This record gives sequence, structure tokens and C-alpha cells, in this order.
Amino acid sequence: MTPDADLAVVGAGLMGAATAWAASRRGLDVVLLEQFAPGHDRGSSHGSARIVRRAYADALYVRMTGRAMSLWRELESDAHVSLLRMTGGLDHGAGRDPEGIAAVLADCGVPHDLLSASEAAHRWPGLRFAGPVLHHEEAGTVDAARAVDAFVRRAGERGAQVRHGYEVRRIVVLGEEGVRLEGADGSTVTARRVVVSAGAWVRDLVGGLVPLPELVVTQQQVFHFACGDEVAAEWPVIVHKADLSTYSLPGGRDGGPGDARKIAEHDAGAPTTARTRSGTVDPAARERITAYVRDWLPGLVPEPFNEATCLYTSTLNEDFLLDRAGPVVVASPCSGHGAKFAPLIGEWTTDLATGRGPGPDARFSLAAHG
Repeated sequence: MTPDADLAVVGAGLMGAATAWAASRRGLDVVLLEQFAPGHDRGSSHGSARIVRRAYADALYVRMTGRAMSLWRELESDAHVSLLRMTGGLDHGAGRDPEGIAAVLADCGVPHDLLSASEAAHRWPGLRFAGPVLHHEEAGTVDAARAVDAFVRRAGERGAQVRHGYEVRRIVVLGEEGVRLEGADGSTVTARRVVVSAGAWVRDLVGGLVPLPELVVTQQQVFHFACGDEVAAEWPVIVHKADLSTYSLPGGRDGGPGDARKIAEHDAGAPTTARTRSGTVDPAARERITAYVRDWLPGLVPEPFNEATCLYTSTLNEDFLLDRAGPVVVASPCSGHGAKFAPLIGEWTTDLATGRGPGPDARFSLAAHG
């Protein structure tokens, strides 16, 4: 068999698009298959703002963020587009352990400082704090939708075939010859290797081919709140764990001309599937976040003017799943915090597919997930 491509990539969200970019930069013959139209909102990669940051309580992830930041800059240069907006980042709350994260950042050589609650409130009017606040400069947002477009555009300009509206129904392993992907329209695509980066659809596609661990799909809600008149300075991105586990960030285009704040709970979504999600915002979530804004972000107008849903696909410990079984590479790296790592994930999935390069840490392997 002469395959149609060296590498097929299923799913053109952030991870699949980044894989196509990385693989095409290495000269591979790539075909990128996406079941929906460009810019769709059915998965986890749409919208104008995702958090990028260095602050993790885990040194492995801190080191990964450093490499990912460098690769984001490479993409910006390669695609001649601005994607990152650096605002700095704040971590606070008893459940977040700012002092513990500060110790990890110090060990990794990442500049940061610890502020008292009063110092932080003075520096960023309109925010309230209780206890120590970790601040680091190398944090902000990445424009997710434009990043996907940049990855895909540059991959296409390097020769990758990009097929939107192509739904893969079945993947057949052909032994040493590679794989055959069968489309909903009856057509097929063959490749030496396949990277399946299909988010909430990953189990449907490879559940019978790869010994997947438990993956939980949830529908999350995000809300946008307008800034009040007293908010003069740009706020950093914020991760806050107290009664709720929340994050907030500048909303970018989705925040409208007033740069409204995007705010959500990290882990309060209801279980669902890619095909049965309701797309309807949970009123209880809206009430919790509105109450949270009144209490902790008094500089905002305490009524959301925009809201949306998205999907998380998570492992039980929120580590990524990145591994290869035969000719099939599984990339399920999201767990609600994967977007910031997209260009690094693309490098690693290409390493796995080709057998060349360092690849991901063994902690993300199928065996490590049991």
C-alpha cells in the first residue's frame, strides 16, 4: 500500500492544528481532517481568550510552560500574527497555596513575587484578596481561535491537506502498513501514522484500538462581566481557589469593546458527551459566579452580559494523555488546562508519530494512567 500521507491528524482544534503545524515544519506529508467548519464552537478550542501562565505547583508543568511560551512566539513570527497578550498572573486563595507555588517557581528560576492582600488590592483596584497573593509577569492570554487559524494556515502553506467537513467514522489499523480512516461520506484516507486529537470524540474513535483510561467529558460554563468605571488598570489573569475554584481573564474579542472579564469555575461542569451536550448554561452556575463577582471582583458590573458553554475532556488526575499504540497516537491533553501548551503538544505528538525527538514525559503515557 502506498499511503495518502505520512501523517493523518483527526481533529483540527488547538492540539490537532498544532500537530499539523509541527509535522509540516518537519517536512512530513500531512492530512488534517476536521468534521466541522472552520471556527466552530462544538469543542474546546473556540473563543478569543485562554490563559497562558507559568504558575503551577508541579515543576514538570512549569518547565513545559517555558517551552510552550517560546513556541507560541515562534508561531507568531511564522504566521505574522499577534496571539499573546501578556498581563501578568495572580494566584490566591487557601486552596491554591500561593506560597507553595512560589517555591516551585523559585526552584525553576521563574521570576515572581508574593504580595500581601492589602498590597495586591492597592495595586489592582476593584479586586479583593484574603491571604498571600502570588504574582508573576509571564502570564496572560492567547487568542485560541486565531491560533487555530494560524496553525492551520501555515501547515497548509507548507503543503498539508486540510479537509474541513470530513467526519472520520472509523479507524482501521493495517499492521505495518499504517492506518485507514473511513469517512462518513464513504471515502477513505490512508496514512503511515494517525494522531487522534479529537477531544470529547476521542473514545468514539480509538476506544477499541487503544487501552484508554477513564476520560470524563463535562460541559462547562463561562461568563463575561463588564468593567465598572473605577477599573482603570488592566487586571492580570487570575486563578483563585477558595469556596469556588475559579479563573478570570480579559475576554478579548468575546468581551466586546469594553474588554469585559471572562470568568468561570474550573471544575463544576455536568457530565455529558460530545453528541449529547445541551449547550444550555446552568442557571445555578450563573448564580454562583454572579455571587462570586460581587464578593471578590467588586470592580465589575455584577451581572453577566454574555455566556457560553464548552467541553472539558479530563483524565482523573488532570494529567495529559499523550502516547502511541502501534500506528495510533492519542492526544487528549486538555483536562481544562491544555490550551496554553498547544504548540508543545504538537511537537510531542509529532515526536510520537515519527519516533524522533524527546516526546512527552512518561507520566503522560497510557501505562502511567493505568
